[in-house]
Amino acid sequence: MENGTIALGLMAVLGLMMIAAAVSDIRSRTISNELNVAMAILAVPFWVVSGLTLWPDVPIQFGAALLVFLVFALLFAIGAMGGGDVKMICAVMLWIPLPLVLPMLMVMAIGGGILSLIMLIHMKLRPSERPVEVPYGVAIAAAGLWALHQHYLNQFQAIGLS
Repeated sequence: MENGTIALGLMAVLGLMMIAAAVSDIRSRTISNELNVAMAILAVPFWVVSGLTLWPDVPIQFGAALLVFLVFALLFAIGAMGGGDVKMICAVMLWIPLPLVLPMLMVMAIGGGILSLIMLIHMKLRPSERPVEVPYGVAIAAAGLWALHQHYLNQFQAIGLS
């Protein structure tokens, strides 16, 4: 089997796992550790079939994911993010090429803002005693799918390079 086909298969699995995490977050406001671990572990074979070199590509990829994790762990520490969301962001970042890390975070922030607005409207229409919890896994999954598409599946990206 060709490496490109394996990489596409792994990306499809990641996409399905991100969608499953988003659905789980909508339903129960939790994202399972097993799902986050699976996303993180499958990044390693993806790196291999994608041609990332052991040095310096893999440490850069891992370092970017670790930096994002630390920033969002601080948000978790002050109560602004859920633990499953932080772990999911880190796991997805292991797959995202360095030039797309900041754009992905921006797409995720915009998606999170839209989700927050939807939750605010929902809270106004149906008041509840429970605190409002934004299913941020939806924004993470949407941004992750966008970033994978931009780098690996966008057939028009060569147009901008010419």
